[in-house]
Amino acid sequence: MALKILRNDNTFTLEGQIDATTASSFQTHFNITLNTLENLTIDINKVTQIDAKGMNAFKVIYNNAKSWDKPFVIVGLGCKDIYEELLSIT
Repeated sequence: MALKILRNDNTFTLEGQIDATTASSFQTHFNITLNTLENLTIDINKVTQIDAKGMNAFKVIYNNAKSWDKPFVIVGLGCKDIYEELLSIT
């Protein structure tokens, strides 16, 4: 299933899966987006699956946000699990 990205200001709503087929383009898209915006919020409420490659993409985006000193927020059902995983790498 494709990953659909909808934008409302600096909040991006994701629909679909973040997996081996979509993780690379997801990561590239949000690294570029993070570089051009002051802050970034990703809403994962409509994400149906995140596999290991998808989680790795979140880690790369998170690490870039930290190194570029940019606020990066994940909201929605399951965000706590992602935050716990991200905090375990710091």
